[in-house]
Amino acid sequence: MMAKTPPMGWNSWNGFMGNISDKLIMETADAMVESGLKDCGYEYIVMDDFWMAPERDENGRMVPDPEKFPNGVKAVADYVHSKGLKFGLYSCAGMLTCGSRPGSFQHEFVDAKTFAEWGVDFLKYDNCQKPDGIEDHLLYRRMAMALRNCGRDILFSACSWGEYGTLDWARNSGAHMWRSTGDIMDNWVSMRDIAMSQFEHSPYNAPYSFNDLDMLIVGLDGKSCVGLPGCTKEEYQTHFALWSLMSSPLMISCDIRNMSADTKEILMNKELIAINQDEEGRQGYAWKIHKDEDYYGIAKPLSNGDYAFGLFNLSDKDCNITNCLNLKFWDIGLPYGSGYGFEIRDVINHKDIGVRKEYITANLKAHECAVFRGKLVEI
Repeated sequence: MMAKTPPMGWNSWNGFMGNISDKLIMETADAMVESGLKDCGYEYIVMDDFWMAPERDENGRMVPDPEKFPNGVKAVADYVHSKGLKFGLYSCAGMLTCGSRPGSFQHEFVDAKTFAEWGVDFLKYDNCQKPDGIEDHLLYRRMAMALRNCGRDILFSACSWGEYGTLDWARNSGAHMWRSTGDIMDNWVSMRDIAMSQFEHSPYNAPYSFNDLDMLIVGLDGKSCVGLPGCTKEEYQTHFALWSLMSSPLMISCDIRNMSADTKEILMNKELIAINQDEEGRQGYAWKIHKDEDYYGIAKPLSNGDYAFGLFNLSDKDCNITNCLNLKFWDIGLPYGSGYGFEIRDVINHKDIGVRKEYITANLKAHECAVFRGKLVEI
């Protein structure tokens, strides 16, 4: 079964937009393995828009851009598969893609068959340039049906940006992951606003169908095609922690051929990844822990009885000793008189910090976070 846990991989868009080629994709597959990302669970290599030629062929089939992919898409998919990875493509529910290349509107079944013949394992399906008056859920149901009957397992990533009632129909349409936000940009405000907009959506996540908060911007460092100044290491760490606790798919978008040590440290944190990949697929629930500041707690029940919980200073002010962040265990279901506490591990700094009975505190600077895994113990 596909996507029992949130999908993990790499997508070309934020880092390269239309500047893709067979060389880039094959080098990225090499880097996925050689860097250790594959061993951490990242498995999909996804080519976004502009892989296709401007026109379909005489049989109505999509064809790859001959300059970018002179040996075709199947040759690239075969290379990715030879590395023990999975291969993904992009299309769109409209007549044209967002980049004005051929979309899949009214071609859903022939496109799904073509993708299957090429060895595609993942389809990102955008929502640009569709006819007026067409109901979006019907377009996504069409492609879902086509993929489910194409003769190959292809993960369906629905990218309708959280608009047009996405929450009401995305899971039922057959999507394995579904975008519930606008496009993320490589800056703090974009990432923070997306995360905060999703706090109320925790009831919608479940195994085999995940609320997609958009790609990871970790490692873009202001150099990406999406522009903007980038984030600090601490902001990227907060970003990765939020996506992990909220059970979002983890799709890297930086150039993994040239990652900094900080980028590797964040993206390859196996303890945070384990929280994201917990088999129950529960999105962490969030609550505000200071009435005047954007200080938040997030808690995520895990399948073995543990809890993951985090403290997030999403404000622009440092907290201090008289105004620090406190996560009270009462708020996640552990009363003081229960006779139990949490044996706690700091999963960002990878250290055990002992047993806590009532609460845990973090003195966080602006945009910083702390994330813990707690095992319930009798005390």
